Amino acid sequence: MKLKLVAVGTKMPDWVKAGCNEYSKRMPAELRIESVDIPLGSRGKNQPKAKAIETESQGLLRAINNNDFVVALDVLGQSMSTEKLAKQLDNWQMNGQNVCLMVGGPDGLSSQCLARANLRWSLSDLTLPHPLVRIVLMEQLYRAWTINNNHPYHRS
Repeated sequence: MKLKLVAVGTKMPDWVKAGCNEYSKRMPAELRIESVDIPLGSRGKNQPKAKAIETESQGLLRAINNNDFVVALDVLGQSMSTEKLAKQLDNWQMNGQNVCLMVGGPDGLSSQCLARANLRWSLSDLTLPHPLVRIVLMEQLYRAWTINNNHPYHRS
């Protein structure tokens, strides 16, 4: 099983890169998180928002394999406790299916992306900046793994 984070945005600040790298390297080799950055669609005064979302969506969908289990991060998705995420991670590992976590741009995901998703997940009711979402997501995946493996990280 492989985990892949496919996210809109290509110029992440160094602190985001460092945070993502930190949690990625903590994961065991069989669960390392591959990151794929998708360019942000053009937005401007005379550019329709829908065109930017469509451009981003095409890039996201190209990065996903046909057999991937796709999790769309969506404000209207279901919330999950860390313990529930740990059970979900365990199920994914048992199934052996690759999992692709999809994060849209500032205007969210297109209906095509949401339709492709096997699961819609809301990280929080809070509005989080997209760079921070990457770190929170990776930390929660690491924490879920520590729960499943009785690692002390979750209890500290």
